[in-house]
Amino acid sequence: MVTNEMTKSGSDDAIVLDGLAKVFGRQWAVRDLSVRIGRGRSLGLLGLNGAGKTTTIKMMMGLLKPSGGSVRVAGFDPSVDALEVKRRVGYVPEQQFIYKWMRVREAVLFCRAFYPTWNDDVCDRWLKVLDLDPHKKVKHLSKGMVVKLAFVLAVSHEPEVLLLDEPMAGLDPIAREEFLDGVVQTICDRGVTVVFSSHTLGDVQRLADEVGIVHEGRLLVHRDVDELLTNTKRIHAVLPNGEVPTIELDDVVCQRVREREWLVTVSPFGEETVGRVKAASRAEHVEVEDLGLEEIFKDYVRGWRAVS
Repeated sequence: MVTNEMTKSGSDDAIVLDGLAKVFGRQWAVRDLSVRIGRGRSLGLLGLNGAGKTTTIKMMMGLLKPSGGSVRVAGFDPSVDALEVKRRVGYVPEQQFIYKWMRVREAVLFCRAFYPTWNDDVCDRWLKVLDLDPHKKVKHLSKGMVVKLAFVLAVSHEPEVLLLDEPMAGLDPIAREEFLDGVVQTICDRGVTVVFSSHTLGDVQRLADEVGIVHEGRLLVHRDVDELLTNTKRIHAVLPNGEVPTIELDDVVCQRVREREWLVTVSPFGEETVGRVKAASRAEHVEVEDLGLEEIFKDYVRGWRAVS
């Protein structure tokens, strides 16, 4: 069930995670996670609370040292070349750490000093677009405005990679829309590589070229979003006696019984699987359902729980 079909040449990879692992005491937060993200691509990480998304992003930033495996971001190992990684990466965490006593302009000048590539024109443009008053104190900003400021600080040094860890959690719909617009424009304007985690699947569908589903620290699937949506289907079969046939099906993500209905989610989907379900179950009725990203996510998690 665990798949990783994104294989690219090393020269085209902005981020390479190879067997990445992190353990806290006796608790594994991330284990054996491998993924490659091409330059200019955007990856949405989906997972329940505690799935390992934040830990993975912090290891990419060099804020946590891996317990095993390796990380390379923009060609550098964050554990060895932390400064080089920070110069090339913009980071917006879920919890913002901007000094509240500062004014917006002071926060900008403070961050500006750390980045030789800081672009004043980019910064000023985003302050205007996001309606951030340079003279207002951070402590007087709403949560949405603080997140917007964090975004401005993350992109004004024109990073190669943008890491976003649940930055939109708790934002009102307008603030969320404006933040998303900013990310989309940044991707389009500069071809930045983006990795972001989110509980909102609509955000993932809007922003992501690829999706990675993480559960209990493991990467269950990493696929192109459109390909995943197109080639993942759920087969409904009404069983004559309510008993699930004992047959082996290839590429099964999840299967379960709901009253007399056998639900089988497969990826990639093939018509031959429908034929096998019909033949094995002697089903009274069989149909195929297209799935949205939310249902696909839930079925990957259900399927993992069923076998683990």
